Amino acid sequence: MRHRWGTAVLAVLAVAASLVGVGASSLAAATSAAPRRPAACATPDPSQPPPTPAPTSLTTVAQAYHCIFDNYYGGPVLDSRTLLVPAFAAVTRELQRRGLDQADATLPALTGRRDADWAAFGRVYQRVANALPDDEVRDAVAGAAIGAMVTALGDDHARWLDGGLRNLYALMLSVIVGPGDIDPVATEPAYINAITPNGPAAAAGLRLGDEVLAVNGVPLFTNGVFNKGVLAWLTRGDVGATTTFTVHRPATGETFTVTATAARAPGPRPAVTSRLVDGNVAYVTLPGFDPELADQVLAAVDALRSQADLRGVLLDLRGNGGGDPAAVARLLGALAHGKVTSYWCDVRDRCTPNRTDDSVALLNLPFVALTDRRCASACDSFASAVKDLRLGKLVGTRTAGAVSGPGERYALNDGSGLLLPKTHELAANKEIIDTVGVAPDHYAPTTAADLSAGRDPGLAMAVSLL
Repeated sequence: MRHRWGTAVLAVLAVAASLVGVGASSLAAATSAAPRRPAACATPDPSQPPPTPAPTSLTTVAQAYHCIFDNYYGGPVLDSRTLLVPAFAAVTRELQRRGLDQADATLPALTGRRDADWAAFGRVYQRVANALPDDEVRDAVAGAAIGAMVTALGDDHARWLDGGLRNLYALMLSVIVGPGDIDPVATEPAYINAITPNGPAAAAGLRLGDEVLAVNGVPLFTNGVFNKGVLAWLTRGDVGATTTFTVHRPATGETFTVTATAARAPGPRPAVTSRLVDGNVAYVTLPGFDPELADQVLAAVDALRSQADLRGVLLDLRGNGGGDPAAVARLLGALAHGKVTSYWCDVRDRCTPNRTDDSVALLNLPFVALTDRRCASACDSFASAVKDLRLGKLVGTRTAGAVSGPGERYALNDGSGLLLPKTHELAANKEIIDTVGVAPDHYAPTTAADLSAGRDPGLAMAVSLL
């Protein structure tokens, strides 16, 4: 309806212009000054190679703007000013940071009409971009605008996938929650709670439980507040760069400094591990919710059944960043049949229930899951269903609370992309888990001292419950 109305207005203006002596060609020139809508963002084809990176331009910013309205959960009711004001503020901050602020870099009047607001924004933006010294600066300014629009959504499953963040040292710190955000409840010390064997950090001599006191001489905490800028050395540096870590090792009491060299260090392929603990408890780790891994979990439990008369199953979800909802349905189907496990709702609160996969054979065994602050997304969803439906017990710490809704990828013309959820999730009892997380039934955190000494209080408590 909006486009038909716009066409009608232009027709009326054309008639009015002719009555006052303004030629149609002059009117066409005036209206063509408004930036046109670019090609729509597209769902990437996994069978095709990734596109060659291209400059991030006004066209890319426009694609991202329209992509959000067309595909984001809140798009139907989103006000254009919610995106464009933060975008322009980010542009001006980037200009100021580089000493390139411009006298006419002023936000135009916005009305809440999407196309009209984009046209006004785009004209000013293009004028600002034309005055910038080179493509590198133009890329940075455009990237700032896109990042600000996505951040303005306030959604943990909405991200600009620009390839800028990398785990250059193959370690994880305790201050990180869920998919890579700073944990708002993080306290010092920051310690290593995951490390890739043979990765740069491990090769430099760092170990689980090491408390990181400083990076390149900069303390990780000041007056109890985490210094977020320190993480840039770990995620936005260059391959081959070096970073110095000052650490304290609780197991030995020593404090020392090591230097690690940044490298592209992909972690090992996610795999399920399993073993018997306490004689007859099936202990299985699940690094991510993938249907293939879910089947591996079930196969591992069956294999352990052949070795002992199991008294229960213990599924370790610590560090599980989420994954495919189908894997959630499969594993919940092993615990119960005929259950609604969560709901996916649109912005008008029309909800579709998600259900257990009843094709999976029931385990018919007592169940405990281990959780922590990096149990996120699909892991949040699984944990909430276990608790709401009383399918077992949760042991550990509160989950990440990063489960707004399943995200879908959309490609932009510069080779980057957007991750946007089309729906938002409610738990089985229709409560909101996103930003809240799922509290464990039994609180059993793992400290730096525990990791350094090889202790696992969560596992010990979980076994005692079975």
